Amino acid sequence: MLDALTVAIGVAALALAAWCGFAALRDQPTKDWHFIGMAVVTVLVLAQLVIGLVQLARGEKPDEGSVIFVAYLLGAFAAVPAAGLLSLTERTKWGSVTVAAGAVVLAVLEVRLYDIWGTTGA
Repeated sequence: MLDALTVAIGVAALALAAWCGFAALRDQPTKDWHFIGMAVVTVLVLAQLVIGLVQLARGEKPDEGSVIFVAYLLGAFAAVPAAGLLSLTERTKWGSVTVAAGAVVLAVLEVRLYDIWGTTGA
């Protein structure tokens, strides 16, 4: 997989987590700007999903198996949008906390994806 994209997604996810965490500290719900940030992160993860599936289709294999790799790719793709949807139902600071938590989960999933892919697929 593309290491640079994985790092970029991790950094973007942590930036989103910090941004939404700061909003929560100020007792603010998620706002339109937060959703734009979530969309940017989601587009990056969509690119990673497509690249990962293309590499699998070309015959490249992750170190820890294709099934677990695809499961983590799908989980990473769903993390931020799911948190964003949940934040719409909770229009208090806890909506911002939810997005921050979802973004941290995405960053952790990115580290795990890097481990699952390993060095043989690079």
